[in-house]
Amino acid sequence: MMIKMGFSEGWLKWIRTCIFQSSMSILVNGSPTEDFNVRRCLRQGDPLSPFLFLIVAEGLAGMMRRAVEIGRFKGFHVNDNIQFQILQFADDTILMGEGVWDNLRTIKVLLRSFELVSDVIPFKFLGIPVGANPRRRETWKLVVEAMTK
Repeated sequence: MMIKMGFSEGWLKWIRTCIFQSSMSILVNGSPTEDFNVRRCLRQGDPLSPFLFLIVAEGLAGMMRRAVEIGRFKGFHVNDNIQFQILQFADDTILMGEGVWDNLRTIKVLLRSFELVSDVIPFKFLGIPVGANPRRRETWKLVVEAMTK
């Protein structure tokens, strides 16, 4: 996403370093422990987090703008001059448009594309991989193993 937005390679390397190669310590009874390495995470309260979130959110907004430009999505018309198709505030996103099947198909394609490029799936919720096929035995293997222990 950041490459598409024109961020330099040096900037991208700096962001990767901040996220993937950081260390932290924990306060135990008011005293810090020794530092330990943290891999692949943005910690809660990390000052980079809101900015990276905005970059990702802008990616979705840009995809929606493009869909409108090429005529694949028809937004909600307030009047002749004003049309909405996406509203974003904090971590909420509302997509709105005319109630036609083509819009629904476009939204499904946009969200699936966004899911793939943003690398948000797979993740687990209650031990089950989100997006996995619930009819496959492999999906439930870890849950069954955890419950039998």
